[in-house]
Amino acid sequence: MQHLGFSHQKLRIGSFDFTCCEGCQLQLANRESNLPDFLNLLDIRNFREISSERHDDYDIALVEGSISRPDEIERLQDIRKRATVLIAYGSCACFGGVNSLKNRFPIEEAIEEVYGDHKVETMPVRKISDIVKVDFSIPGCPVSKKEVERIVVAVATGSVPSLPAWPVCVECKQNQNTCLFDLGEICLGSITMGGCDAVCTTGKTPCLGCRGPAEGINYPALRQLVSERGMSLDELDEKLRFYNCFTTFTDGEEH
Repeated sequence: MQHLGFSHQKLRIGSFDFTCCEGCQLQLANRESNLPDFLNLLDIRNFREISSERHDDYDIALVEGSISRPDEIERLQDIRKRATVLIAYGSCACFGGVNSLKNRFPIEEAIEEVYGDHKVETMPVRKISDIVKVDFSIPGCPVSKKEVERIVVAVATGSVPSLPAWPVCVECKQNQNTCLFDLGEICLGSITMGGCDAVCTTGKTPCLGCRGPAEGINYPALRQLVSERGMSLDELDEKLRFYNCFTTFTDGEEH
């Protein structure tokens, strides 16, 4: 990412939501212990979870949510023109997220299932980088509060932000958890990027891969493990599709 070299004292920031639950914005807004110090670095120009003020000048745009309507495309393109740096945060923005499950069905069928005869303007779900240039992505459903703060502070101070290279399995072992495969569950922790402190698996919930692929993962080994344990490969594929994070594998390139 480029060094921004801001001439003003505080980083001007705007946070925007598209098709999503706004859970990632709430993660950032609800970090009460660190929020005052964090906000002291920032000039909030647009962030409706925090402030009612609205301004169109900002250095960095945080974008949550996927794109599912034509009007969202226009709005996102306008945000991109105004922002020096655009950060996609959350699985919906980075990968399409849970919303992408809609793409597995004909649009008309999906609309009728939810809305009946009511007309709804919609289109196949797309991630933010399908529409505009994204300078940095912060995955997660929801995002890690500490990670967003660390990366925004890095941008504000001119440092180079980074994401973990290790998988969730590393953090799961650090937390001394029993492997969920040993408990009869299919878990994507071995192929999913760490940084979440294995919060799901520590709570005995299998990882669904919301943070996307870790570096250097061995997907064939995971598939072999599932087979050797007598587990369902179809269930594995369903988990891989849940957040739309593993399209390289679900499209059959590694099968």
